[in-house]
Amino acid sequence: MARPRPKVVTLTERAASQMQAIMAGAAEDYIGVRIGVKNGGCAGMEYTMEYATDAKPLEEVVEENGVKIMIDPKAILFLIGTQIDYVTEKLSQKFVFNNPNQTDACGCGESVTIVPAKADA
Repeated sequence: MARPRPKVVTLTERAASQMQAIMAGAAEDYIGVRIGVKNGGCAGMEYTMEYATDAKPLEEVVEENGVKIMIDPKAILFLIGTQIDYVTEKLSQKFVFNNPNQTDACGCGESVTIVPAKADA
């Protein structure tokens, strides 16, 4: 019997609440948030996050804590097991990707090194 497939990403309640508040205040109607990764930065990759007005073909769609998340199919193996949180620090507030596939990050925190998740044999 096959074991259940894990969600690619999960959201903490804080992250979901913040995403809902941002989308509620937006000028357009958005159905969710699109996340992915792209090449860039001094560590090699950067997380991407943008509003989504629709789901694109082949995207993974995850609903978590009342928020719909669309995941770029090219990013799935880099994001498996990632928890997205929203943190408030002394001088900043930001979304944080707690990614078990991340092996390094640059000093400024804007880019990361991520290895694709390995499939279980």
